[in-house]
Amino acid sequence: MKTSIFTTLALCSLAVSLNAQNQQQDTTQGTKVVLDEVLVSAVRVTKESPVTFSDLDKEEIAPRNLGQDIPILMNFLPAVVTTSDAGAGIGYTGIRVRGSDATRVNVTINGIPYNDAESQGTFWVNMPDFASSTQSLQLQRGVGTSTNGAGAFGASLNMLTDAFSEDAYGHISSSFGSFNTLRNNIKFSTGLMNDHVELSGRLSRITSDGYIDRASAELDSYFLQGVYKDDNTLVKALLFGGHEITYQAWYGTPLARINNDEEGIEQFIVDNGLTEEQAENLRNSDRRYNFYTYENEVDNYKQDHFQLHWNEQLDANWNTNIALHYTKGRGFFEQFREDDDFETYGFEPLVVNGEEVNTTDLIRRRWLDNDFYGTVFSANYQDENLQLILGGGYNIYKGDHFGEVIWARFANNSEYRDRYYDDTSTKTDLNLYSKAIYKLNDQWSLFGDLQYRTVGYEANGEDTGLVDDTFNFFNPKAGLTFDLNKNNNFYFSYARANREPNRNDYENGNPRPERLNDFELGWRYINPSVQLNTNVYYMRYKDQLVLTGELNDVGAPLRANVGDSYRLGLEIDARFSLGNKWFLQPNVALSSNKNIDFIFQRDGEIQNLGNTNIAYSPNVVAGNILGYMPHANWQFSLLSKYVSEQYMGNIDAEGSILEAYSQTDLNIQYTWQANSFIKSIVFSGLVNNIFDQDIVSNGFFFTFDDDSINPGTVTTVEGAGFYPQAGINFLLGATVNF
Repeated sequence: MKTSIFTTLALCSLAVSLNAQNQQQDTTQGTKVVLDEVLVSAVRVTKESPVTFSDLDKEEIAPRNLGQDIPILMNFLPAVVTTSDAGAGIGYTGIRVRGSDATRVNVTINGIPYNDAESQGTFWVNMPDFASSTQSLQLQRGVGTSTNGAGAFGASLNMLTDAFSEDAYGHISSSFGSFNTLRNNIKFSTGLMNDHVELSGRLSRITSDGYIDRASAELDSYFLQGVYKDDNTLVKALLFGGHEITYQAWYGTPLARINNDEEGIEQFIVDNGLTEEQAENLRNSDRRYNFYTYENEVDNYKQDHFQLHWNEQLDANWNTNIALHYTKGRGFFEQFREDDDFETYGFEPLVVNGEEVNTTDLIRRRWLDNDFYGTVFSANYQDENLQLILGGGYNIYKGDHFGEVIWARFANNSEYRDRYYDDTSTKTDLNLYSKAIYKLNDQWSLFGDLQYRTVGYEANGEDTGLVDDTFNFFNPKAGLTFDLNKNNNFYFSYARANREPNRNDYENGNPRPERLNDFELGWRYINPSVQLNTNVYYMRYKDQLVLTGELNDVGAPLRANVGDSYRLGLEIDARFSLGNKWFLQPNVALSSNKNIDFIFQRDGEIQNLGNTNIAYSPNVVAGNILGYMPHANWQFSLLSKYVSEQYMGNIDAEGSILEAYSQTDLNIQYTWQANSFIKSIVFSGLVNNIFDQDIVSNGFFFTFDDDSINPGTVTTVEGAGFYPQAGINFLLGATVNF
């Protein structure tokens, strides 16, 4: 049945070439479709939509694009908080928007879902240097509009890759910096050959030792694109991917080590039962401490993406697109394990020197081998009063999870690379939506968006069936836009989103799907020297799967349903042109994020803690960019970020507090123009954290019940780990343009 649905949709899509496109005005050519932008137009919005959003284009990204991941480059957008396991923005990085973690930020690339189907997370480390092939991105905060993939519960991020180039070019780019960071890439384009065909590509390599001890990264990536175009057609074939080998640093650093508290360090050693080797490692380290010492404690993963897009302008009103995609991912996480039970690996007990042995030191690899494929499609109709989009997608995920033992000090009845677990999973995702903006008159516009989504998910656990669920979601959205005049635009919207649990949720208990009702009220003001966006939002959740603060045994954050909860906030962002040379771009997000009547078991007793703060949800997030352009070839930017105190758990425990922090970066760019074979050389410099602040941007928090402290009495014990970020550090780079 599922296969027939997919086949029918694909054939219908090919027959009518469905996909939406926005039309833009070109003063020299009349009404024209920018075909490259068709790839994301079905999921993007403009100021005519009652949606809260921010745009970031290639020109804004370029001065700071020296090897750091896309979340770090987005750090100064409103309501955004970013972090890096290795402490320097290369390797494993994360993003939160309005306090919502990456599992609830819907990400698409050219309209194709990028979130991992099972974990729902986004792993930017699998696509290093992807910013170098990104034309633009749009971050919609809140539910946003209907899109492909898992529903947005905090934000949706849609990315457009490089547009085709009419002219041939070549770029060679290199950058280096602190922690032995080195980034090299080469880009090229043939330009349009015979006015119809273009080939382009990029190869990149990034290496870094990381700020945290041993948190190194070796990252390779590529991007290849073939384009055919004529006046009404654009066909794009893309092949891109990456290979990452990243030394693990997700275990964090104890607070006592960060604060150089020798007494606290000794207590931590006792409380956590560290071996002598682990204890010495902790004693002899500093805030860059890494728990792991095994030389190959790495994540080694490859991911390749193929996309085929066919965009068509049928007539003056209709535009369509069909896209097919396939992603292949495979790799492993290697771990050294000390004194693990034989039972975990199916080993039989054995006798050594007359004593029975039931535990062993060993090295294991935990593998993922997955395939993700499908189609997305949409069609756009536009006339003077109506913009209508019809679209959807059907996607299939098939994943294998298996573990191998590659070395053991003691083992019986075992062979090299024996699998001690072997699980499979299948997930299907069908969504259909329609969106419309109807102009009632010159001032008032109505917005409507209806989406139906059905998800089927089956997965095996280590011992038995883990998941066998089907979800059917209806996600309506509606809004109103009022243009007071050419400078002032007001909007109000309501959106509902539903979302299924992820694999870790099932492994951690019996989760329920979550529901969100999102209300947004906004005002936009634009004149030649001032752009101002301000909005108020109220996001009311039922059974929200919030982060608990805990991690599983491979560093993935755990979540749990919390019943009723809400996020209430005010966001303001602006851009002020201060003459011809200066500009100011501030933003601030103020919010209250609460679990309602939160229940927790402490010291063996159930307690109602009342309203508590939702984990990882600071009440104040502010940013600013001060820019100075004394000459067309020079650009200086001072970028600042402030994040207020936040809790890493949901019980408002003192031990779960992440202190407030601020960071200021300095970015400089100079362009040397030439008139020969070399067109220009662009020099860029970035000094991060110029005031050398001690920043801890992330961490984890856990509790467990223990009856050994006071025999016969249950005591709730708390623990935490933290992720320090680098002090002052730099990156310098140059790009030669041919």
